[in-house]
Amino acid sequence: MRVGADDEQPALGEEPSADGCDQGLEFPLSASIDGEIPMGSERMEMRKRQMSVQQDTPSSVQAPQATSNRASNACCFCWCCCCSCSWNEEGEEGSRKPSHEVRTEGIQIPSFEECPSATLEDVVSWGQSFDKLMSTPAGRNAFREFLRTEFSEENMLFWLACEEFKKEVNKNAIKEKARLIYEDYISILSPKEVSLDSRVREVVNRNMVEPNEHSFDEAQLQIYTLMHRDSYQRFMNSSNYKDLLQSFSESTPES
Repeated sequence: MRVGADDEQPALGEEPSADGCDQGLEFPLSASIDGEIPMGSERMEMRKRQMSVQQDTPSSVQAPQATSNRASNACCFCWCCCCSCSWNEEGEEGSRKPSHEVRTEGIQIPSFEECPSATLEDVVSWGQSFDKLMSTPAGRNAFREFLRTEFSEENMLFWLACEEFKKEVNKNAIKEKARLIYEDYISILSPKEVSLDSRVREVVNRNMVEPNEHSFDEAQLQIYTLMHRDSYQRFMNSSNYKDLLQSFSESTPES
C-alpha cells in the first residue's frame, strides 16, 4: 500500500516541527563508539548544552556586578561618610604637631619650658610655697604635667599666655594677641575657656575695647588664685610630686 506524504517519518537527523511537519532543522549528531548515531541522543545532547549555557550565564553576569560593587565600596556612598574620612585624614595630619610646643595661633607656648635641671632643694621648696613653684620653669613644668592629668591645663596655658602678652610693646601686635587670648580662653565658645566670675569677665570685656598689655591682669590673678587654692593642694598630695621628691632624694648622695 502506498504511504501518504503525511505518514512519512522525518529523516534521521531532522527535528520535527511543532505541527508535525517535516520542516525541522538539521542538528549535528554524536556518533557512538561503533560509528553509529544513537536514536534520540541528539535531542538530549542539545538540551544539556542549552541548560549549561543558561546556568553559566547568571554567574558571568554577576561577576562584573560584584567587581563593580567592590570598586564603588572603596569609599563610602554617602557624602557624610566621605567627608568624615577626609576629615579624619586631615585631623591626623593636623594633629602631628611638634610635641615640644603648643600653639595658640599667634602666641607660642612651649610644652615644657627650657630650664636647668631641678635640684632636691627646688623640689622641697615647691612643697613649701606655691609662689616658689610658679616662679621657676622647672616647677611650672612639673605642675603643668599634673594639671594635664586633671584636664585643667588651660589654666596654666592662660597664665603663660598672659605672661607672654605683657612683654609685647607693639600696639598692633597687642590688639591681635589680645583678641587671640580672648577667643582661646575667655570666650564661652572656646573648649579651653577658663573659669572666671562675672565681675572679672566684665572687666575683660571692657578692656577689649582698647586693649593694652594689662587687659588680662585681673583675669590672670584670679586663675593664679584658683590654681593655688584648688589644684596646688592636690598636687602636693599626688603621686606626681611624691615620686619626684623620692627620685631626687635617692639620687642625692648623703653627706
